[in-house]
Amino acid sequence: MSTMPIEPSSRRQQILAFIRERIAAGQPPSLAEIAEAFGFASRNAAQKHVLALAEAGLIELAPRQKRGIRLPGAKRPDVVALPVLGRVAAGAPIGPDPGQDLEFWLDGRLFAHRPDYLLRVKGDSMIDDGILDGDLVGVRRTPEARDGEVVVARVDGEMTIKRLRREPDRIRLLPRNPAYAPIVVAPGQDFAIEGIYCGLVRRD
Repeated sequence: MSTMPIEPSSRRQQILAFIRERIAAGQPPSLAEIAEAFGFASRNAAQKHVLALAEAGLIELAPRQKRGIRLPGAKRPDVVALPVLGRVAAGAPIGPDPGQDLEFWLDGRLFAHRPDYLLRVKGDSMIDDGILDGDLVGVRRTPEARDGEVVVARVDGEMTIKRLRREPDRIRLLPRNPAYAPIVVAPGQDFAIEGIYCGLVRRD
């Protein structure tokens, strides 16, 4: 005997609409954010509604993920889930900032190459390339890059995003803001290319 799907309550319809809106914006909400948006006293109340929506087949839950809410059939070849792994300096290099625990679902067609992760830009040394403070830049992991490409590089253990310039006796990392001087990588200095810049996401 077939059963008809259960229509969610008015409050659950509101929560479902909120989840869909947040996913469309690029990031599923956490239970804490649902609780705050709907005035629940705790995440447990939000979890009760989320589990009910999942049981009704209106959403899917990825296990052991803070932002594990998915929409049925939402995974398309052009949609990529990209973690935010920390910050990258558009200025003086800064240390890595892991543990962001953020993930965005984005249209892969936004990027020139398919990125592996996102980094949040801090600083304004790349403004002439349209990379602004606070932007999320997509990065494809690779230890190799061509002369002239924008790269994420590690210099003495700290991360920066700059335009790569290879010269016969040295490497320079060029800013795209005349207020900043190039970073000159000396022979034998701790240096590695972590990846190449694929494009960016700017959130209002």
